[in-house]
Amino acid sequence: QVQVVEFGGGLVQVGGSLRLSCTVSGLTFDNYAMGWFRQAPGKEREGVACVNYIGSTTYVADSVKGRFAISRDNRKKTLYLDLNNLDVEDTALYSCTVVKYRYCSEASPTPVRNSGPGTQVTVSS
Repeated sequence: QVQVVEFGGGLVQVGGSLRLSCTVSGLTFDNYAMGWFRQAPGKEREGVACVNYIGSTTYVADSVKGRFAISRDNRKKTLYLDLNNLDVEDTALYSCTVVKYRYCSEASPTPVRNSGPGTQVTVSS
């Protein structure tokens, strides 16, 4: 059974930083591209970032480019999302996603194989 679990969300002030982590069990972590979605109340889900199976290529959405960075440590079977210079518009539930294939072609991590329940990021002014 595949389990995807996110960590690291919380309450932060505008301009602050967070690091989100995601661990995966029940599959061979380094066989799959990985990524992050986010969804704010009343808004559509947005693909934030994606990284290929060995971490050599990353894609980041234009809305967060220059502020967010995605990375992975295959030895630790962990995915990361570094969030910097946060704005209130970044408030959302951030979900870790296992992509069906080894490669991403864009920031949206699709097609989705598995997703976690999400971790809440709230940015206050």
